[in-house]
Order: sequence, then structure tokens, then C-alpha cells
Amino acid sequence: MHPDHTEPPHQPPSRSRGGRRLRNTVVTLALGAAMFAAGAVMLAPDQTAASRPPGQGRPAASPPRGSIEALQARVTRLPKDPGGWAALGMAYVQQARTTADPATYDRAEKALRTSFTVQAEGNTDAETGMGALAAARHDFPTALRWARKATASGPYSSSAYGVLADAYTQLGLYDDAEEAVQKMTDLRPDAASLARASYAFELKGDTDRARALMRRSLAAAATRADTSFAHNVLATLDLQDGDPRAALARTQTGLRAAPGDSALLETRARAHLALGDTTKALADYRAAIAIAPLPHYLLGLGELEQSLGHRGKAEEQYALLQAQDRIRQATGGAADTDAILFEADHGSARNAVTMAERTLRTRPFVAVHDAYAWALHRAGRDTEALVQADKALATGTRSALFRYHRAVVHHALGDPDAARHDLTEALREPAFHPLHADAARDLLQRIDTTP
Repeated sequence: MHPDHTEPPHQPPSRSRGGRRLRNTVVTLALGAAMFAAGAVMLAPDQTAASRPPGQGRPAASPPRGSIEALQARVTRLPKDPGGWAALGMAYVQQARTTADPATYDRAEKALRTSFTVQAEGNTDAETGMGALAAARHDFPTALRWARKATASGPYSSSAYGVLADAYTQLGLYDDAEEAVQKMTDLRPDAASLARASYAFELKGDTDRARALMRRSLAAAATRADTSFAHNVLATLDLQDGDPRAALARTQTGLRAAPGDSALLETRARAHLALGDTTKALADYRAAIAIAPLPHYLLGLGELEQSLGHRGKAEEQYALLQAQDRIRQATGGAADTDAILFEADHGSARNAVTMAERTLRTRPFVAVHDAYAWALHRAGRDTEALVQADKALATGTRSALFRYHRAVVHHALGDPDAARHDLTEALREPAFHPLHADAARDLLQRIDTTP
């Protein structure tokens, strides 16, 4: 893949000015929701997360209320406009993913289905929207089917290739994902395509290239949301490199322009924690949750409270996380990695294994392999856990948490040298987890002092 290639792509046939403006709206919203899911994504991205936490998986935040209201007004005025309904559906997808309101998905699907009633065939925008909606719901096989339809009906649609790349990534088809990202970048080398290219290199552990591409994404940012997303990813890379002061400065810059961005607040919380300022870390976590009670925010705050001995406050966050997961169970959806790791560390390891096995059937992504490995370890099945931990790190990702999990498995299997290597790599990010970072240091010290 050569994401640096920026020669202008061939363009599709010209449209009316109004049609192009609405198509651009659909593209922006589709890329936002799809990237959120990649981390899921991210996001988000689903997160997001070698997998970015879900809040870091999208290049755009929730559209302003006026955007949805304007799109609602448009479809009221032009009920036979398929692009208008598709754009409204994508706006709802984006709103749901950034506000943790799954009920909004139903409104999204209704709008997208209405678009199909107006134009049943060749409706690339609605097909892309349905792919992004499926990805946001973590139904990646369905997302892949819709994305393939969208790229067939709209071969010049960069947003369709973005959803295709996200589906391939979450399905563990990383080479196919890179091809889709390359096609997307060739068609439209904008902030969203460059962000995906950055993530492709981050997954391979090439953080220098990932950083360079994300800086290009920042330079190409056309909206405040694109800018916030790029600042957030760059700050996360700073944390991975063990430079929390740079991460703090980066998040401060982003928050000056977008003070209500929950992803930036959560990343700033982790930067404060890495610098030893738990008071500010707690405040930022709470501010992020007040905006969007996303699962990884709740888990992060709960485990930080637990690390400080605030068991009651930790349980409050865990209760919210469990309530969210009950909603997921009621809808029949597969568990996200946050729910699996929570169950492994704070609930039933056997249940965590079952959850991970179900999720892995439709989402064989590195983060799911890692969560499965940890659940297996906690259930006392370390030989199987090592197989999954190796798969989690097979792409070359530098995830400190993945390294820590594998180190513990190696140690349990009687391989202190392998454990020492993974612990050393994990602690390149000294504050990678409120609870496990200290446990990693303790384990490394025990290994080094054991004859």
C-alpha cells in the first residue's frame, strides 16, 4: 500500500451543485460512523484499542443538532430524495455512536430503508450507510456485504471503500483492508482516508509512519471534528511512546477548539494519570462520561477508582457498564472487548470465555483475540490462551495491554524469559492501565529477583 500517493483520481460523472453538496454530506457522515466502528471503533474504534478505543475510531464527532434538523427538514421538503434520506440515516448512526444511545440506530435504519424505497437499485449512499450502520452495531459480516454492494454500484465512492476497509479490518482480513484503504486514498486523499492509512500502519507497529500519516490527516482536516480526531490519535501515539507530556499538550490543543469532545477528554485523563495527577484524571473521565457514557470510559474510570481504593465509586461505574451490556444481551448482539475484559477481571472468567468465543466467530480482530486470551488465562486455560495472545500480536501492533496479557500467560506457563521480554515492551508505556501497569512492574521485579 502506498498511502502517500496523492495523484487526483478519476472522477465520476458530474452532478448538479445541490447533488454534489448532499453527496459530500453523505461521504462525511459515512466516513465518520464507519471509522468510529473500526475502532471501533476505533471506532470505534467500535476501541478503540492495537484496536483504538471506540471513541477514537472515527474522524468526525457527532454532527451538530442543526445538521440533523436540517436533514430532517430536507426530507420533509423533498420526500422523494434518496440522498437526503441516506444522509439523515448516516447522521443518526453518527449520533448513536457518539452518544452511546443504541435506540438511535432504529431511526438510522428507518431513514436508510426509506432511501431504498425511493431508489431501490444503485443507491450507493444508502448501501454505504447500511454498511456503516452494521459496523456500528458490530455486525461486520453484514457490513462487508453492504460495503461490497456499495463499491459495486459506486466504484468512485471513497466512503464506500472506507466502510469496506473497516469491515475487512474487523474481520481480520488485513491485506484486503489495506487494498481498500489504498483505493480509498487514490479516490480521495482526504482526512478520513489518510486516517485509515495511519491506522493500517499502527496495526503493524509502524508508529512512525502512522504518526506521519495522521499529521497529514490533520493538515487535510476540513472540519473541527476531523481536527479533533487527528489530535486525539496523535496524543494516543504519544502515550504509546511513553511521552505523556506531549500527549497532554496535544489534547489541550484539541480541546481548545472542541471543549466538548469526549474522546479528547478521555485521552487527556490518561495523560494526567500517566503524569501522576489522579485528581485531574478523575475529573476528565467524569466529564467525558457526562458527554457520552461509552463502555471504555466507564471501565477506565471504574478501574482508576479501584486503583485508588475507592471501591464504592468503582462499583458505580461497573454497574453502569453491566447495565449497558444487559441491553446488548437483550438485542442479541455480540459482546465488545470492554465487556469481555470486564467480565474476565471483575466477574466470571468462564462467562468471559463464552462471550469471547461468540464474538470471535463474527469478529476475528486482534483486540478480540487479546480479550479471548485474557479470559482463557483467567479461566486457567493458559496453553489455549497463548495461542490467542500470539494471534493478537501477530500483526506487529505495539499494544502495551496485549503485551502484558501475553507476559502473564508466558509466566503462568513457566517461561520467565518470554514474560520478561513482553513486560519490558509493555512498560514502554508506563501507565498503560490503572491496575495492570503496577501489576506488570511487580511481576517483572519478581522475575528479576527469582533465582
